[in-house]
Amino acid sequence: MPTSSAPRRVGVVGAGILGLATARRLRELLPDAEITVLEKEDAVARHQTGRNSGVVHAGLYYPPGSLKATLCRRGVALLREYCAEKGLAYDEYGKVVVAVRDAEVPALREIERRAGLNGVPDLRWLDGAGLRELEPHAAGVAAVHSPRTAITDFAAVCRALADDVTRAGGQVLLGVAVTGIEPAADRVTVTAAGREPLTFDLVVLCAGLQADLLARRAGDAAGPAILPFRGEYLRLRPERAGLVRGLIYPVPDPAYPFLGVHFTRRVDGSVDVGPNAVLALAREGYRRRDLDRADLAETLRWPGFWRLARRHWRAGAREVAGSASRRLFVARARRYVPELSVRDVVPAPAGVRAQAVERDGSLVDDFRISTLGRVSAVRNAPSPAATSALAIAELICDRVLGRDPSVP
Repeated sequence: MPTSSAPRRVGVVGAGILGLATARRLRELLPDAEITVLEKEDAVARHQTGRNSGVVHAGLYYPPGSLKATLCRRGVALLREYCAEKGLAYDEYGKVVVAVRDAEVPALREIERRAGLNGVPDLRWLDGAGLRELEPHAAGVAAVHSPRTAITDFAAVCRALADDVTRAGGQVLLGVAVTGIEPAADRVTVTAAGREPLTFDLVVLCAGLQADLLARRAGDAAGPAILPFRGEYLRLRPERAGLVRGLIYPVPDPAYPFLGVHFTRRVDGSVDVGPNAVLALAREGYRRRDLDRADLAETLRWPGFWRLARRHWRAGAREVAGSASRRLFVARARRYVPELSVRDVVPAPAGVRAQAVERDGSLVDDFRISTLGRVSAVRNAPSPAATSALAIAELICDRVLGRDPSVP
């Protein structure tokens, strides 16, 4: 709910790409306000933003008219322009979405249809021979080629955004772990470990893996809850990086939108293979042995976890098996690049996805933002959130400030 006059003090919790993009946009719209970003880590982009695949998605998969689709296409344009302005990597290696058997072709045609309606530029349908011209080591009966799909370094983008905020007079406070949020009629009080309470006119929560916990502290509903899923990757040895020229993706299973091993070239020239998706025992559990009892208890207390587990335990078991066996992991990837062998890969850093799950066990697939008086909370920001961040920031600020989005 916007205030009757322009806010003088605005707090943003979270220094991932979405929090920093929101702070930057607020600074543009409120040049006289104090904009403060609060981040519990000692650097920006420590979690989802700094541990994702680096892909700038073109908008192939998303239902036309959805927030995902509209924000992705707007976000791509803004991000490309921003990277050019800041001299950041933005490499259009292109992506092929590959059907490895005839039964997948109808779903691939649906992706082509959606991508066309979403305005994805320069799409091409490839037969098997056309795929091999583009990716000589790939296997498949057909593919959709998106030549404008790009890669970047989202952590570097975050550092640039943080610099924009501070140069414009804002603050990015690191090492500030928010422990309480108390909205009142005329202010929001934010408490943090080891600091005096801070007061703001408005607060925006962009807390990623901690999104539901902080929103609840501000008085929001319990659901959807965040369940952490670790995505584990392998990396091609440098001498085998030539097996992949750009990005090779599977036709996604609509029931498991975040599953499916793919090949992703990074800005440093390396190629990652993965991820799988296994339940993490800590919200920031990047290693198999990482366990946080409080986080695990939160997961087990949420009714949606048990309903999700009952519904999809077979898929979960397959993912755990792939986590335990590198040979099995590679075998799944070999469907797309048959020459791949276990000797060609080494472990790569893992990430954790903040998957929002409803009480009934359903996955929240689109962006979700809630408003609680003077507090706005991003409750779900799934992929392509990094791609879309500058556009999502526009949406958040329009809602928070009660602006007409048609007015620049």
